[in-house]
Amino acid sequence: MNRAHVRRIAGAASILLALMPIGAHAQSISLTDQEGREIALEKPAERIVTIPMPMASGVIAIDGSADKLVGMNPLSLTALEEGILGRIFPNALSITDAVTGTDFVPNVEALAAADPDLVIQWGGRGPEIVDPILNAGLNAMLIVYGNEDNARTYMRNVATAIGKPERYEAHEAWREEVRQEIAEVTESLGEEERPNVLYMGRSLSDITANGAANSYQNWSIALAGGRNAAAELEGNQSINREQIAQWNPDVILLNSFEPELDVSWVYDDPILSLTKAAQDKRVYKMPLGGYRWDPPSQESPLTWMWLAELLHPDLFDFDLRAEMRDAYRTLYNYELTDADIDGIIWTSFQGDGFGYDQFAAK
Repeated sequence: MNRAHVRRIAGAASILLALMPIGAHAQSISLTDQEGREIALEKPAERIVTIPMPMASGVIAIDGSADKLVGMNPLSLTALEEGILGRIFPNALSITDAVTGTDFVPNVEALAAADPDLVIQWGGRGPEIVDPILNAGLNAMLIVYGNEDNARTYMRNVATAIGKPERYEAHEAWREEVRQEIAEVTESLGEEERPNVLYMGRSLSDITANGAANSYQNWSIALAGGRNAAAELEGNQSINREQIAQWNPDVILLNSFEPELDVSWVYDDPILSLTKAAQDKRVYKMPLGGYRWDPPSQESPLTWMWLAELLHPDLFDFDLRAEMRDAYRTLYNYELTDADIDGIIWTSFQGDGFGYDQFAAK
């Protein structure tokens, strides 16, 4: 099945849902969240609060609108403001009441005022961020983050909760097709054929790198045909420039979470500018689209294609701009312009990086 066919399925599913009679949306819903808790809703959720950062954009993508969002983490709002999604769905920018702090502790009064049918909260982080929601008599669906299987599970649960499972099924088919297409090429690569890639979770407020354990970035790097330069680390750790110089990565990936960060941070640094990545112009900032491309999200297949093209331009020939346009039509019902795409992939300051010419507008 080619990706165009998958997207036609997604479009058909969206049309089908729009044409279904209202009575078909009124059924009760039951699901099991990622902490094994049973969730029962009298009808599909129409008012949703999202406390984990990526879930605001995730709900928008799965629903195809921002109409169901009534509260979110303030850091989710920042991502909407910095990225393109706030322009596509400006009504989401009006959701400014603080239903939670950046520490994920819910504000019960603000939650009550939002009157949600469903509150999406982190799982596996202790009862102190969940019990206030339950004690207020609200439905909480807990999600677990960190790998591709978890991402697919919580997106499927959200689609079930809002009564649009068909929309997620089409999305998952797209994810799996892209994953398989890339893996068929990269799984046979030897270690010596895989560039050494360093993903830096922070660069300005701290300098951090993600090791192999429990790292989505490690998984994405391996899928795209690279090796994690920081594989010796346990999880996410603070490092220094001397450690980076010792690793001497072939490719450096900078995070998209720090707005002021760009590739000059490496190129202008007296130590980092001597790394092979800098010398070969292979320093890239992770794109920021509907959500940041660093962690798992609804746009992850685009991340995998972008990274595979940069690591192995001789092995892959995706038309990333066309892929992005197709994805945005399906996810957000939005037609990306060339300027939109250039903004998402940061062409202004990394367009002259090695391999970036393949992403240029034709």
